[in-house]
Amino acid sequence: MTLSAGPAAIGDLDAARTTSISPLISPALLREDHPAGAAVAKVVRQGRSETVDILDGRDDRLLVVVGPCSVHDPEAALDYARRLAAKADELRDDLHIVMRVYFEKPRTTLGWKGLINDPDLDGTFAVNKGLRMARKLLLDVSELGLPVGCEFLDPITPQFIADIVTWGSIGARTAASQVHRQLCSALSMPVGIKNSTEGDVQVAVDATRAAAASHVFPGINTDGLAALLTTAGNPDCHVILRGHNGGPNYDAATVAETLSRLAKSGLPERVIIDASHGNSGKDHVRQAAVVRELAARIGDGERITGLMMESFLAAGRQDLSLGHPEQLTYGQSITDACLAWDDTAPLLDELAAAVRARR
Repeated sequence: MTLSAGPAAIGDLDAARTTSISPLISPALLREDHPAGAAVAKVVRQGRSETVDILDGRDDRLLVVVGPCSVHDPEAALDYARRLAAKADELRDDLHIVMRVYFEKPRTTLGWKGLINDPDLDGTFAVNKGLRMARKLLLDVSELGLPVGCEFLDPITPQFIADIVTWGSIGARTAASQVHRQLCSALSMPVGIKNSTEGDVQVAVDATRAAAASHVFPGINTDGLAALLTTAGNPDCHVILRGHNGGPNYDAATVAETLSRLAKSGLPERVIIDASHGNSGKDHVRQAAVVRELAARIGDGERITGLMMESFLAAGRQDLSLGHPEQLTYGQSITDACLAWDDTAPLLDELAAAVRARR
């Protein structure tokens, strides 16, 4: 009996559940279409340098990462960025403000996955368009003089945007992932790594240690070709306490314990606190109370390196009806609920005052 070895006979071995494979723009082409000019490069370099100085204790300001849970409307995000840039300049002696510009949304089950994945909010998944929109927005925000921060979820996406990102984040669902720890070791900016959704802080400490080491792993180069990446390791990773399914973990005892865990692992003692997620019970109103409590503790001298807030133009959140973005309220989140800008600005003032008191 003769067995055929042709493509038709073996195609079902690896394509049984793949319905299509489409071309993806190369990172090099996207960077050429939307280049980082000299002014943007200066913002990124300075933003990264100042962030590292704060992490290492050479700069006594507070790092504050603030912005929408996830960007769905670049126009509204840029509107927010203009307001934040003015506030950042006003408070620059006390706060180093980085705008949260997140494009990828990790989902526990299902839901809209972010601007890069579905930029038209209609389930068409025009990823090439999403990548272009994301890079363009990062450039626009940076041109205001405002550094940007992004969460890295997909390990390929950073090749398209990481050159213009000042601060990166690894989420609670991926902190234990070897793929993401290796990715952190390659990134050129400081990266915060969150404790797990179950509250495991050690997983973030271990990830920070792993990311500081060199790794060799497969990925893509800027031409979009499969490549073997060799990294030097990233010494600027740090832990983010974001609360957990059972409640908050921003209390002074947990902060002190986390610093002790880092010291025992031979790592710099650096902790950032996320005022949203588990620390606020996903209640955007509660975020303000968390920030005020942290401001009081910072003013009393507690060792807190930075703070995160979810904030947008309008308070709260709204549900997305796929294919009907015209029904959305301008400047209101379609993922996690956010503080309103009018409530955020006074909190930034309080944090700046806390830094002055700590001095």
